[in-house]
Amino acid sequence: MGEKMHFSELDQYLFGQGTHYDIYKKLGAHPTTQGRKKGVYFAVWAPNAQSVSVVGDFNSWDTEANPMVKAGPIGVFEVFVPGAKIGDLYKFFIVGMHGEELYKADPYGNEAELRPGTASKVADIGDYKWKDSTWMKKRVEFDENTDAMSIYEVHPGSWRKHAVENEDENGFYNYREFAHELAKYVKDMGYTHVELMGIAEHPFDGSWGYQVTGYYAPTSRYGTPKEFKYLVDYLHKNKIGVILDWVPAHFPKDAHGLADFDGAPTYEYADPRKGEHPDWGTKVFDYGKNEVKNFLIANALFWIEEFHIDGLRVDAVASMLYLDYGRRDGEWVPNQYGENKNLEAIEFFRHLNSVVLGKHKGVVMIAEESTAWPMVTGKPEDGGLGFSLKWNMGWMHDFLEYMKLDPYFRKYNHHKMTFSTSYAYSERYVLVLSHDEVVHLKCSMINKMPGLGQDKFENLKAGYSYMIGHPGKKLLFMGQDFGQYQEWSEERELDWYLLREENHQQLQNYVKELLKMYKKYPALYANDSNYQGLEWINADDATRSIYSFVRWSPTGRNNLLFVINYTPVAREDYRVGVPKLKQYKLILNSKEPEFGGDVHKEVVDYKAVKKECDGRPYSFAYSLPAYGVAVFRF
Repeated sequence: MGEKMHFSELDQYLFGQGTHYDIYKKLGAHPTTQGRKKGVYFAVWAPNAQSVSVVGDFNSWDTEANPMVKAGPIGVFEVFVPGAKIGDLYKFFIVGMHGEELYKADPYGNEAELRPGTASKVADIGDYKWKDSTWMKKRVEFDENTDAMSIYEVHPGSWRKHAVENEDENGFYNYREFAHELAKYVKDMGYTHVELMGIAEHPFDGSWGYQVTGYYAPTSRYGTPKEFKYLVDYLHKNKIGVILDWVPAHFPKDAHGLADFDGAPTYEYADPRKGEHPDWGTKVFDYGKNEVKNFLIANALFWIEEFHIDGLRVDAVASMLYLDYGRRDGEWVPNQYGENKNLEAIEFFRHLNSVVLGKHKGVVMIAEESTAWPMVTGKPEDGGLGFSLKWNMGWMHDFLEYMKLDPYFRKYNHHKMTFSTSYAYSERYVLVLSHDEVVHLKCSMINKMPGLGQDKFENLKAGYSYMIGHPGKKLLFMGQDFGQYQEWSEERELDWYLLREENHQQLQNYVKELLKMYKKYPALYANDSNYQGLEWINADDATRSIYSFVRWSPTGRNNLLFVINYTPVAREDYRVGVPKLKQYKLILNSKEPEFGGDVHKEVVDYKAVKKECDGRPYSFAYSLPAYGVAVFRF
């Protein structure tokens, strides 16, 4: 005899408090047995509804066949439908506060009908045998302060596509196919993690997954929830971590989605000055409502616990923190102190990060926060928001502005590359070159570079070298590691055919070498949060546009000296000051033939001599090529 599922008094209490962290096991659609009858238990939160029923394949979409009963005062409606089964499509039929008749997808549904359909689908997400126990055991030891993290940002629908046979097909790889191809590529390149865009269900391809209607459902574009688990499992077996883009900032107004869910603002703020984003045409979650906070916090835990996700990159954090974000005077409401800070969102982040990181050691929470908000990665108990890492947007903007310049003008903008090291330890950062930088006429990474032909490639190699050498974790968007010319579009696959050309292969080889070096030497990651991790040798050589610095290892062994030339002028007699009278071994030369250069260095050991340079008593001479990068180990 099956145990009867029911939304109990305890469920109501915890949900009302905002602390029912596995609420998704009660709300939504759950295949079960009651008495001797197989069927599905449905439950939905609709506090403003006059009545709710569930309609679907199992009752021929009859609005009167399966009315739902209110389970207590909190506004949850529930019903057991005998004969309903896995694979059935369904929606909730809601008579709203003012008599509106609404057909809504399930906010807690685990699978969705393939777009343009908008129904939810009954699924059993527990039916999967995981094989990633080795990874999961090891994950608890991961520490973002001291471990390597190089992230490959991927949009699954446009990474690779099958040849399209007819007009109706999208050519998408399914989750299983994608798993095998992606793992092979990421392993070969040497990234440690992938960050997947657009996994939660969304109606419009052009939103890239940032306008979500199914927070608890992996998108059906690429297969079933079980197949998505296979993708994560397979990446884990190949020692690749998985981060998801997560969007708790806003949601779209689609009729089947969360907007005005029961005929009134339920998930969103009622006041449009708080509840709508004028720039995006979307609704803003009401972080003052416990049930809404519960929906989001449980959702973060859902991906981590049910799908073994290793981290969440939280989208548009700044839009949540500031009440006046994207709004003009008169379009926003100050908080109780007359300020522009959203106090409810601040409390939400502290609660979210405390619970997620407290329950799951080794998981990371990454904030896409684009302002100078203090202590984003500070502890909640110290007044911080509690994130593990923060996107370094300041570094990204300065870096790109500098790299776009004609080399002649770089000397007047030298500080753009050094400024970020003055605040590199104020937060725990990820250096990002993300999808946002290669769309909307911003040009791909290779086409941002000055010059023609090979010059573009040489500039980009020098740029990526600085990124690897600079403190902070790394993130690079797909296609940029081999020099994709076209801007990214979600409608087509990457231009993989470019890899038939030598200069694109060479760039890819170089990025591969950088990633290999990054993982091999703790000097490049273990001291990221420590100001002693980087020491400038010469941060002021503006005239020649050369930067030299040391990354110190925590052990004092295998430290790395970087020398990067950002002009097309070779410096045959370049002398660099060094901290110790030692041997310096050349471990990376960007002009090796495999990277497209013509300077193979026979000599790899350079002995420092007692000769003052860069304000130091010791130095050695090195022939630095045009756009040359040299990394030495000592």
